Amino acid sequence: MLYDFLNKCALPQQCLLCAAAATEPVCAACHQQLPWLTGTGCPRCALPTPAGEICGACLKHPPRFDRVRAAAAYASPLAELIRVYKYQGALVLAPLFAQMLLPCVDSATVDLIIPLPLSRERLRERGFNQALEIARHVGRTTGISVNPHACRRVRDCAPQAALPWDERAKNIRGAFACASDVTGMRVAVVDDVLTTGATLNEIAKTLKRAGAVAVEGWVLARTL
Repeated sequence: MLYDFLNKCALPQQCLLCAAAATEPVCAACHQQLPWLTGTGCPRCALPTPAGEICGACLKHPPRFDRVRAAAAYASPLAELIRVYKYQGALVLAPLFAQMLLPCVDSATVDLIIPLPLSRERLRERGFNQALEIARHVGRTTGISVNPHACRRVRDCAPQAALPWDERAKNIRGAFACASDVTGMRVAVVDDVLTTGATLNEIAKTLKRAGAVAVEGWVLARTL
């Protein structure tokens, strides 16, 4: 099964989801069926709210990031595509994910794109940074500079996905350091999935301490 999938990734004449003839990894029909976020949501964290108002969680505990722009919900079949992209190296999906993200971002509000950095151990294990590959395509299309070295991981943490939600903020605390001058800059942090927002909150805190005036999260998928 994996062999067949990787063959389709190398020669994407078939849709990866339905096997229909396609010139892209996902055909037009399946593309429409992806779990797009089309309703109103909290302008801070992108969770659905009835009238687009700030959600109760963000009112009670305002995050350090200024807003999240998310293309879709982290749900099937997008969740399966993301897992294959990250853990099986299906880099052919990076341009598709960038194309999905582009319509919901505002390039006029950002001066610099920073892909969420991986630890050296995780990068060695995976072989690539999934956020960087998406960010490169987004930067190329928008004309915004992408700096993969502006922030770095200074502490290897347990994988966030393996932890209960209430332990994630503590796990990621102090994990980042800013290695570039971001004084006065409006920064977009690109990542594939946002779940609790703990990681984005921590890197936003680091960037603002280094002088960034605003930090947005540009994420492909939001866990609802």
